[in-house]
Order: sequence, then C-alpha cells, then structure tokens
Amino acid sequence: MLRTRRLRTSENIRRLVRETKLSIDDLVYPLFIEDGEGIETEIEAMPGIKRFSLDRLSRELDEVTALNIPAVLLFGIPASKDDTGTQTWNEDGIIQKSLRFIKANYPDLYIITDVCFCEYTSHGHCGVLHGDDVDNDKTLANLSKQALSHAQAGADMVAPSGMMDGAVAAIREGLDAAGFTNLPIMGYSVKYASAFYGPFREAVGSAPSFGDRRTYQMDPANRREGMREAAYDDAEDADILMVKPALSYLDIIRELRDSFDKPIACYNVSGEYSMIKAASAKGWIDGERVMMESLLSMKRAGADIIITYFAKDVAKLLNTRA
Repeated sequence: MLRTRRLRTSENIRRLVRETKLSIDDLVYPLFIEDGEGIETEIEAMPGIKRFSLDRLSRELDEVTALNIPAVLLFGIPASKDDTGTQTWNEDGIIQKSLRFIKANYPDLYIITDVCFCEYTSHGHCGVLHGDDVDNDKTLANLSKQALSHAQAGADMVAPSGMMDGAVAAIREGLDAAGFTNLPIMGYSVKYASAFYGPFREAVGSAPSFGDRRTYQMDPANRREGMREAAYDDAEDADILMVKPALSYLDIIRELRDSFDKPIACYNVSGEYSMIKAASAKGWIDGERVMMESLLSMKRAGADIIITYFAKDVAKLLNTRA
C-alpha cells in the first residue's frame, strides 16, 4: 500500500519536507501617518492598527525595526484636501515629511510609498474628475508629480495604486527624466474593485463621496483581464507586479507567478485582516493559526512579497520559533 502518511508522523519530519515557508523577509508593514500632533488613534475596524502623527511614530518604528521587518508602506492622511489632491506633491506634505523623518532616524528601513489620490481629494476618487468619472490622462501628469516628490524626499520605492492606464509608464518617464533611474516601481498591477477594502477607507477617510471605483478598478469576476493588466505593467517596466486583494485572488497570484519572472507581491487587505481579528476575538477561530494559514496560502500561490497588517504579529511568532 502507498503510505504518504510516513512523512507526517512527527513535527520534525514535517519540517524537513515542508514545501512552503513564510519568512519575515517576505513582509511589508503598512503605516498610516496623519498630519498633526499628538495623534495615536486606534482604527476601530482594524484592531491593533493605528493612525500616528510623526511625533508619535517612533515607538511603532522601533518595534518594526526590532522585529527585523524589512519594509514599510506609507499612507498619508493630510490636514486638508482639494479637488485634485495637490497635497500629494507638496514638499511639506505628510508623506514627504514622513520620508525625511524616517530616513533620518531609521536609515536601514526600506520605505515604499503609496502613490494615489483618494486620501487627498475632497471627493475621494483616485484622480482628477471629469464629470462623474476620473480623467485618466490628466491624472497621469499628477501621479508623475507625486511620485517625483516622494523620490526627492527619500522614497526607496513608489507604488501607484489608482489603476490608471499608463500609470507605470508615466511615473517611470518622470523619474528617469529627473535622474531617479534606479528607483523601482511596484505596480498595483491587478487591483480589483473589492468589498474587502472597507476598513481601510475608515482608516484614511477615503470613501468616495459619490459613486464607486468600478470604472477604474477591476471587476472581481475577471481573470483574463487581470493577466492583460499585469502584462501592461510589465511592458511599462514595473519592477514588481502586485495582486490586490490577496486571499480571494490566489488564482490570480498563481497565474502571475507562472507567467512572469519578476517578483510578485500581494496585498493582504484590511477586510481580510479584520475578519480574522473579529472572529478570533469572538473565540470562533484560532486567530494565530488562521493568520498563518492565510499568509502561507498567499506564499504557496506564488507571492514573493506579502503586504500585510499582520506583519508584526507574524514576525513575533516567527521570532519565537527561531
């Protein structure tokens, strides 16, 4: 009789034959930084995650670096908003100030910046409006200005998240023209119009004031379209291709892994995080085991990089096992 159970008889043999392993090296931790002072506000829908002002950020960054998490992804909450999100390229904007602060005090931490407008526009959409829709090409010019401003303030990588056609090419052209030829771009290559973003919108106050984002984010029903989107970012010289969300789109992560030789990232988004935290708090699931199983599924599907609000929890767990 064939007996596959022979290689499951003890934890040590299971360790030896384990095909997929999650490492702290895989993790990127998102941070929400708000303009102002004395701010350290827990986000109700995301237990354990907070918004910080710069003067309250050091304790969080001390923990991130002590846990040896290699990278953070910055999201800014500005003091003021307008129709086009001009604070995104203000040299004294919240992301620009954050970059200078982190680089001065935590020089070894790798900093990725979100390049988008929804947190910065009065209407909550991801660019310049034309009527009730986003004007793709006018938005590209502003994305280029935003990315360049982040580069000048010290960003190690930029990540355009708005799903504008041609965003990677426009940003690459602007960065190269300004001498930032070595600054990488992580494309939000396959980003779906997902219901799993709800807690994030509470975190940054980015819910659209009208309509939704389905004219620029992808239909969750479409797989082949996702491959086309990824191919466009690849052709425009994105250095990393990302799938967002992660858990409901493992098939897309796998398709990208099988089709491209570039690093593949996925974003374990706020709703995925909050569901596990909420069910764990109720005692309905073993939150630690479900967290690890979920992240392992993303790694097994082919992700090289996992952007996750669980990063600190995972790092603590992996450090205790080391």
